[in-house]
Amino acid sequence: MSMAEATRYLIPAQAIEVETEIKRSRFVAHIAHSHDSDMAFEIISQEKARHPDARHHCWAFIACPPLSASAIRFSDDGEPSGTAGKPILNVLQYSHYGEIICVVSRYFGGIKLGAGGLVRAYSNSTQAALEQLLVKEIVALEKIKIQFDYPFEASIRHYLDTADIAINHVDYQEAVTFQLEIEKNQVPLLMQQARNLCKGQVLINTDTRSLS
Repeated sequence: MSMAEATRYLIPAQAIEVETEIKRSRFVAHIAHSHDSDMAFEIISQEKARHPDARHHCWAFIACPPLSASAIRFSDDGEPSGTAGKPILNVLQYSHYGEIICVVSRYFGGIKLGAGGLVRAYSNSTQAALEQLLVKEIVALEKIKIQFDYPFEASIRHYLDTADIAINHVDYQEAVTFQLEIEKNQVPLLMQQARNLCKGQVLINTDTRSLS
């Protein structure tokens, strides 16, 4: 399974702020949890308000599972192109954390660092914060609904029990409907086993919108 398909990954457990000084410039790296882009941009606005005297507020976020491209952004915020936002993002991606944002506020100390110096400074400040970051594991779950005839219920229940898959809700009408929440990487096997146990007479719905 590739990292883009990972159903278990680490995210920040709490926000952290670490300051480093390089040639009189102060780099304040703020790392926090961000589960979507809206939350990330809100954090960026908050950091700009908290550090109004900083010359630059450079940032990057991965507001999605690690290496998923659905919500990745970065900004140099006035620094030379490619010297701030992308280096911050590179460090975040190398960490393999998901749902994470880093904003680095720079207070200029009067000494120019040059392009290479800036890349190292923003990378090192991000890495310094990551080294002190507390993380926690989350599990990406998918809702699934399976419907089958009554004679198959005992077999399906036995399989779910042995696979340690909990049943969230049961609906008894013309047929039996189980609503489940399982790790995404378990879905293909569940679908295969349910079809085998029900001899193909099963309806499987993985459209989470219908289960909300």
